[in-house]
Amino acid sequence: MYRHTQTGKVTIAVLLGTAVLVSWILAFTHTPALLGLILGGFLAVGFLFGSLTTEVNHEHFRFWFGPGVIRRTYPLSEIETCQPVTNPWWYGWGIHWTPDGWLYNVAGLRAVQLQLRGGRRLRVGTDEPEELCRWIRTRKGSV
Repeated sequence: MYRHTQTGKVTIAVLLGTAVLVSWILAFTHTPALLGLILGGFLAVGFLFGSLTTEVNHEHFRFWFGPGVIRRTYPLSEIETCQPVTNPWWYGWGIHWTPDGWLYNVAGLRAVQLQLRGGRRLRVGTDEPEELCRWIRTRKGSV
């Protein structure tokens, strides 16, 4: 079984930096309730989206952000092709639609592009795209 977790270090750093800045600004406006709400939001986003784990077993390809509240599972039989790709910088990070299908990314520009049955495509960010595709292909029996 293959399992790899990529940490979104820049995402976490930006969230922490923004939280510190907002805290500093709100400290001077005397709004502790708003401060708590905003800091709680930053912590929740960092917790939910601070990493992306990919996993391949004998039947499925799975990936999830952070603790797994946001996750996707695809049977290997539904995956027609897998190829390492480099996303354009403007695709960014997070979960959103791109011209190449849905993107799930926590850091960097590298990803795997999956072509699914029925013509659907998606990209999943990883700092090990060649290794991830090799595992998917091997498990599908199409080395």
